[in-house]
Amino acid sequence: MVRVARAPCGNVRSVTIPTLTTNRLILRPIHNDDVSAYLSIWSDPEFTRYIGGSSTPSRDGIWHAMAGNIGCWALTGVGPWTVIEQVTDDVVGRAGLWDEPDWPGVEAVWFIGRRWWGRGYATEAATAAINWVFDIRPELGQVVSTIAPANTPSIRVAERLGMTLARTEFLHGSDHHVYAISRDEWVARRSQDRTA
Repeated sequence: MVRVARAPCGNVRSVTIPTLTTNRLILRPIHNDDVSAYLSIWSDPEFTRYIGGSSTPSRDGIWHAMAGNIGCWALTGVGPWTVIEQVTDDVVGRAGLWDEPDWPGVEAVWFIGRRWWGRGYATEAATAAINWVFDIRPELGQVVSTIAPANTPSIRVAERLGMTLARTEFLHGSDHHVYAISRDEWVARRSQDRTA
């Protein structure tokens, strides 16, 4: 008989991933049924132009990326969600947060499939994620977004979120602009939005 010792998993935490709802979107936990929708989005060369999609993605590659997204939740308590359009129930992308060692900070991340561009979904989903993380992490001083300098659509999203260019860093093999917004700046924007 072979006995297997079960060691604790270090810093892996049991986490319940919340579902967030906005006026038009649902941000829900990523699950296996999302593979086909993600594969369709990532197979569009125009979509991947600024985010490193030089080859056709595979189902396995998409699945592994999704597993990494879920792993971010287990390791850090934050992560990305699948973004659903409420009216159609379609998967339109992914948005949320990313936190990894030696990264510029807790990052607001987003991607929206080309079919849904121009509707403000990235800004709406990222706003929900940033509201959520500042609410649950009172110690968090800022949120960042790392963006390739040529990715003007994502730069516009960051600016609509109130982020400003803080610096440029060499990340994952290339230069990225690091946009940031402090907790105080975010709270002030939320207060203005409520009174407007």
